[in-house]
Amino acid sequence: MKKLLASTIVCSALIIGTLDSAVAANKITIKFSHVVAENTPKGKMANRFKSLLEQRVGERVEVDIYPNSQLFGDNKVLQAMLLGDVQIAAPTLSKFSRYTKKLQLFDLPFLFKDMEAVERFQSSDQGRSLLKSMERKGLIGLGYLHNGMKQLSANDPLRIPQDANGKKFRIMSSDVLQAQFEAVKAVPLKKPFSEVFTLLQTKAIDGQENTWSNIYSKKFHEVQPYITESNHGLVDYMVVTSVEFWQQLDNELRREIKQAMDEAIQFGNQVALEKSVSDRQAILDSKRSELITITDSQRQLWIDAVQPVWKQFESQIGNALIEAAVQSNTP
Repeated sequence: MKKLLASTIVCSALIIGTLDSAVAANKITIKFSHVVAENTPKGKMANRFKSLLEQRVGERVEVDIYPNSQLFGDNKVLQAMLLGDVQIAAPTLSKFSRYTKKLQLFDLPFLFKDMEAVERFQSSDQGRSLLKSMERKGLIGLGYLHNGMKQLSANDPLRIPQDANGKKFRIMSSDVLQAQFEAVKAVPLKKPFSEVFTLLQTKAIDGQENTWSNIYSKKFHEVQPYITESNHGLVDYMVVTSVEFWQQLDNELRREIKQAMDEAIQFGNQVALEKSVSDRQAILDSKRSELITITDSQRQLWIDAVQPVWKQFESQIGNALIEAAVQSNTP
């Protein structure tokens, strides 16, 4: 009897161990790669997604977060995703032009008057349709994540377009942003985000455009004497995954991932809203940069100078999309 009991215990342990091994073998690892610090809206969103998903389905999924370009920069992460080397990323909307020209919409200068307008457009039918605009290329958008409106920083004051004449500005890899700076006779240079601080510090470039949270978290204000509060553009992200990865998941797990991501994005967007205020104030308090507030007439000079960029890219983006975005400026 004792031998039988011992044998049963051993068999049970072997079965449990086998089941545990099978579960472990079938556990999915999601690599989430992004390029910014963990204290930014994107960094906090990614960590919240990991926490929510592992709390709910941790026996099936493990999420590994790679901030600060530890795994891939935004210029390579989408290609890596299509190869299966990363499962989730959240590049800036400027990074998708090789997969669809429609998302160039978000780079048009002075398109949205504020973040409320951005939210209205992204929540609209036209905005949601853009999440599926790259499916034929193997990418699926899971949602939009905010960062905020862009400001201009430079070694010299920028009040009117002529102040940018001949100055070198770092830009993301975007033909629209290149055209934007060329319209004011500046010199745009496409450089990785991870190199911007050094480029500014060594004066290899004269300035850059970014949101308050990115300027503060990457300490750009410490090496830029002036920041013009222009609110001329948008830095937002699209959280994406690959069609191949998404389709291999069962329906239940897809729902869990999407729900966790929706909640994480909502949290991240609230962080973005709060940090746009608090980081702006922190920059002012540091007294490392002087804030330049432009007048309405000066702002109109900038708008007039870059308006031809809209026409230049209208055929690629689509006039209907541009009009829908303009309409979002009216509540």
